Amino acid sequence: MKFVETPLQGAYIIELEPVEDERGFFARSWCQDEFRAHGLNAKLAQCSISFNKKRGTLRGMHYQTKPYEEVKLVRCTRGAVYDVMIDLRPDSATFERWLAVELSSENRKALYVPEGFAHGFQTLVDDVEMFYQISGSYKPEYAAGVRWDDPAFGITWPMVRPIVSGRDLSYAPFKRPC
Repeated sequence: MKFVETPLQGAYIIELEPVEDERGFFARSWCQDEFRAHGLNAKLAQCSISFNKKRGTLRGMHYQTKPYEEVKLVRCTRGAVYDVMIDLRPDSATFERWLAVELSSENRKALYVPEGFAHGFQTLVDDVEMFYQISGSYKPEYAAGVRWDDPAFGITWPMVRPIVSGRDLSYAPFKRPC
């Protein structure tokens, strides 16, 4: 695996390093020892799948609050998404900055989303499947989010009229911590 640093402190793009032959290829997509060697959280408590029927579906921007913050390793296993994360750690040099990466079944990239980041994506095609590896168990009472279109972040999304859930529309405008 290749760990590519991003402009956001602690966030990485994980690329496969396939070993190819006449049959195709084999590549490692997860290695606890390699994640630890890069100083990353290598705990794995749950895996989840998100299936999205329609192009333009937007899920996000979600995170878990303290003390149940979580790391996510996300990969698009079918189709393609515009994947976004926002650094919400007030003590971070990249606080309030966001990054977008296209993840697809073709490029096979994964995104390491650190604790304290909000995460979401918009589907670029119909019938998209996302695979999540998550460091903690889901605690619904600690689930939170920021609006996908909050001017505090100014995220540029590929499609201007996304399909968004009522929950994601209900998030209040972002307020900087005092």
